[in-house]
Amino acid sequence: MLLDSLKADLAELDAQSLRRVRRSLDTPCGPHARVDGRDMLAFCSNDYLGLAAEPELAAALKAGADRWGSGSGASHLVSGHYTVHDELERRLAAFVGCERALYLSTGFMANSGVIPALVGRGDAIFADRLNHASLVDGALLSRADLHRYPHADLSALERALAASTAKRKLIVTDSVFSMDGDVAPLAELLALADRFDAWLMVDDAHGFGVLGPDGRGALREAGLASWRLVYIGTLGKAAGVSGAFVAGHADVVEWLMQKARTYIFTTGAPPALATALLKSLDLIEHGSERRRHLAALIEQLHSELKLQRWQLMPSRTPIQPIVIGDNAETVAAARALWDTGLWVPAIRPPTVPQGSARLRISLTAAHTHQDVERLVTALMQLEHAA
Repeated sequence: MLLDSLKADLAELDAQSLRRVRRSLDTPCGPHARVDGRDMLAFCSNDYLGLAAEPELAAALKAGADRWGSGSGASHLVSGHYTVHDELERRLAAFVGCERALYLSTGFMANSGVIPALVGRGDAIFADRLNHASLVDGALLSRADLHRYPHADLSALERALAASTAKRKLIVTDSVFSMDGDVAPLAELLALADRFDAWLMVDDAHGFGVLGPDGRGALREAGLASWRLVYIGTLGKAAGVSGAFVAGHADVVEWLMQKARTYIFTTGAPPALATALLKSLDLIEHGSERRRHLAALIEQLHSELKLQRWQLMPSRTPIQPIVIGDNAETVAAARALWDTGLWVPAIRPPTVPQGSARLRISLTAAHTHQDVERLVTALMQLEHAA
């Protein structure tokens, strides 16, 4: 009975063109990949600076494994925290301009652990409706009252904050929204946090390494600093390795170390990863040429791609969505691109709102102008033929 019900649910996903497909790569991360036995040009990686297959990072990871072994052996608060973790946390805090940082194993663990450590029953969370799933799950785990305001709608957020009688308030937002590519109004959000005595938590998963001076992130780009700010940075995207960190005021980070269950009750990340991440920070800090090239590719896409029915969204970040709308048409477009050797994922509800299915193009510093030209030509031909 239960298995039959599950099979019926899978069939319904197929009927709505919502079933996800998992691909297997047989090459290192990069635009030119062998996927499920086919040579493909990929536009679906979050490796924005092209560091995931960088030989210097691989050498640092090997050196870390030679020095520290393959695992940490315990949770951070037992015996799984190493001096190289300390060094990484100090470097991360200094890099983003905060007093202290805490290194966690994944971005999902960071978001789902930090929020419940800051607020709970009787408190209130005010979250952008397009926030990442990890922020949504963290909010639900906290048991605080959850208020989701329309995307980037500061007036709606202000009204919700003014009406709240909660003891503690937390505003939660992505910096760069993962399916739209736009940047949150961070200065205005911090002003509201100041006015209504709230925390402001910013998930900079898609901004760290790309935005700001020397890739120091969205807060540094906006010139913002405050004890109210709780900053989340992801280390598996532009940084090219794995993990995440939370940074902020020293007392706030100490509290999170004491209370964030996803930090306390899990085995510490392998210290070899911390060794690689220290090298990654060097490459990010001195990666201005990579960021300039990436910006040029974004400019090329917007100047050369001329669409009639589909909509290229106005994003200045590496995330470049093309909204098609219909699920089936979006899946068919992604399949047609795949057949020509171009890997561009189809994104459908519930990841994005109903009626806004899209192709999600991700550009990286490892792409070339010729790669983008090939993509542009294929997209215009495909839309004309659809």
